[in-house]
Amino acid sequence: MIKIWLSLAHMGGAEQRFVQSAFDSNWVAPLGPNVDGFEHDLEDWLSKKSAQPETHVVALSAGTAAVHLALIMLGVGPGDEVICQSFTFAASANPIRYQGATPVFVDSEEDSWNMDPVLLKEAIEDRIRKTGKKPKAIIPVYLYGYPGRIYEILKIAESYGIPVVEDSAEAMGSLYDGKHCGTFGKYGVMSFNGNKMITTSGGGALICHSKEEADRIKFYATQAREKFPYYQHEVIGYNYRLSNVSAGIGRGQMMVVDEHIAHHRRLHYIYKELLKDVPGITVMEPKADAPLESNFWLTSILIDPKGYGHTYQELSAYLADKEVETRPLWKPMHLQPVYADAPSYVNGVSESKFKLGLCIPSGPMVSEREVEMIVSYIKSF
Repeated sequence: MIKIWLSLAHMGGAEQRFVQSAFDSNWVAPLGPNVDGFEHDLEDWLSKKSAQPETHVVALSAGTAAVHLALIMLGVGPGDEVICQSFTFAASANPIRYQGATPVFVDSEEDSWNMDPVLLKEAIEDRIRKTGKKPKAIIPVYLYGYPGRIYEILKIAESYGIPVVEDSAEAMGSLYDGKHCGTFGKYGVMSFNGNKMITTSGGGALICHSKEEADRIKFYATQAREKFPYYQHEVIGYNYRLSNVSAGIGRGQMMVVDEHIAHHRRLHYIYKELLKDVPGITVMEPKADAPLESNFWLTSILIDPKGYGHTYQELSAYLADKEVETRPLWKPMHLQPVYADAPSYVNGVSESKFKLGLCIPSGPMVSEREVEMIVSYIKSF
């Protein structure tokens, strides 16, 4: 029996050509023609549906590095607070602590599972009352590629003068009101981890909206070396740039990114149609106040034990016996032991979803026939 993985990387065929060019030229160290080319490819692709007139991209070693550099660019430091969506992976929150700042977690709204604008406003006002100053930044997350209520979040953020860093690590190709997620805020975060919409093996990028910002981000990402004939450093920098070899994979992936997105959406549609009449099973379908198109990076389902007869843990174990990989939903950050002392503003949404939810195979290597097989297992169980 062949195992069906959650989201394996798929190579389109052109990746080897770009990687080979790096070896042929012996340009295998960080930076190089592939890095420049990959950044240009991303900028060109995003600019066609960007929420802002100018779009620049800096290729980095990871999406986590992108979050970290965004906070550095915003001057986040010890004593500051940063509002972060609670329903997310730890990489959204950890860079706040890297900077010696305090994360303030905000729960989700029901329709999209993403940051609740009502709770966001309450959190900002309460932090101002308690600390005497406003949070330094807001980090909403597009969970599993589902667009959140970014217009409402931006309106609230603007009213308080707080910059927004969109964590769109899972949302490459997701559109809100016809515009790419990640291009609305001050900065946008992308991830090219092995299980994402496209991959560079490991890598990420930071989206900004001026050449001056992009140059400054590159400065911090290359150890903050000043323009002297010798090595001089006046601020702390980081070794965060993407390698020329990895960027070669990314250049090849950009040739199939639209196919990957279409495939994810097609699989989600099949899941939704085949599971719509199964008692106790709900396929996540995001809603919002504006037209949206999710990339459906991972199709997620909720399992009501009363209606279905089994918990999500039992279904996951059963599918594992059938060689089908699944994954629980992210455990909310406000429930994580490492953040037990962080302020949080919760409404029960993320906790309720965490107790019922499961991600099922959705990657570009998953076939329509395999989706039908997975659904048959869910129904038979």
